[in-house]
Amino acid sequence: MSELLHGEDPEPADRFPAGPLYVPVRPGPSGCAARLFRTPLGARTAVAFTSERRLTAMLGPGQAWIRLAEPALRALTAPLGVTVLTVDPQFTAPAPARVAPPTPIAPVASVPPAGPVTHDMPALRIA
Repeated sequence: MSELLHGEDPEPADRFPAGPLYVPVRPGPSGCAARLFRTPLGARTAVAFTSERRLTAMLGPGQAWIRLAEPALRALTAPLGVTVLTVDPQFTAPAPARVAPPTPIAPVASVPPAGPVTHDMPALRIA
């Protein structure tokens, strides 16, 4: 059986970029560990970037990273039950904006009664 050429295949044969990826990491007890994220539906995913520029644009210049090939990253996260790999994520939620504390409502001035309070009720009788 002959291998399909990329032009004939409805989906490309190379689903992921070739070569090492830039993988965000965090410090751990034994060195560094790959950072895991969540998809919009809540599934855990490993994230990698095709360039340092893309990683820094998305996670900031202070984000530590290592270079790993896609199969190595999958092998690293598979024991944790992470089967999804997101390369160059495009959509992120914006950082929450600071909200000014609400303006306190001025207390309502109480109006004292004009005179002594009287009740126009008949006296109760005990039968």
